[in-house]
Amino acid sequence: MRRWSWRSAHRPRRLHPVPLSPKAARRRRLQAARLFAQGLSQAEVARRLEVSRQTASRWHARWRQGGRAGLAGPGRWGRPSRLSDRDWQRVERALLQGAEAHGFDTDLWTLPRIAVVIWWLTGVSYHPGHVWWLLRRHRWSPQRPARRASERDEAEIARWRAEEWPRIKGGRQSGARGSASSTSQARR
Repeated sequence: MRRWSWRSAHRPRRLHPVPLSPKAARRRRLQAARLFAQGLSQAEVARRLEVSRQTASRWHARWRQGGRAGLAGPGRWGRPSRLSDRDWQRVERALLQGAEAHGFDTDLWTLPRIAVVIWWLTGVSYHPGHVWWLLRRHRWSPQRPARRASERDEAEIARWRAEEWPRIKGGRQSGARGSASSTSQARR
């Protein structure tokens, strides 16, 4: 026999549930279809899947009209991409070649530059702000270049570190007094 506990009787619920991805929402609707096929009531399906009764009622009506396929939903959510897979492959090849290979002054890709290259290669115009979402969808991540002076002289930097930095940093001169700390070896 199951013992009563406060937790089982009063399950905390979110006031506003976290939105599911389209794939997870589809899985949940198909789970509802299986439960309806088993003969469970709308209220029981709502409880098990943690949705409102109105949602379960809407799903039940769609399930009665179209069966499992009626709850599957559309294959893809949102507006279709204006770039085909073949177009995106051309853009990716261009990105891998570098910005200088496409006539830019430096080899740094910026969102406006990528938008221009997309337009040149495919004839599709994207706002630079939307290019960021396009890149993320195709698993491209932002890269930050290391900031270095163009006149950087490595030999001079090495000389400065070896000669000037120790002089500036200073150190204890031989014969100089040691530390004032009572735990220091120099004081003993």
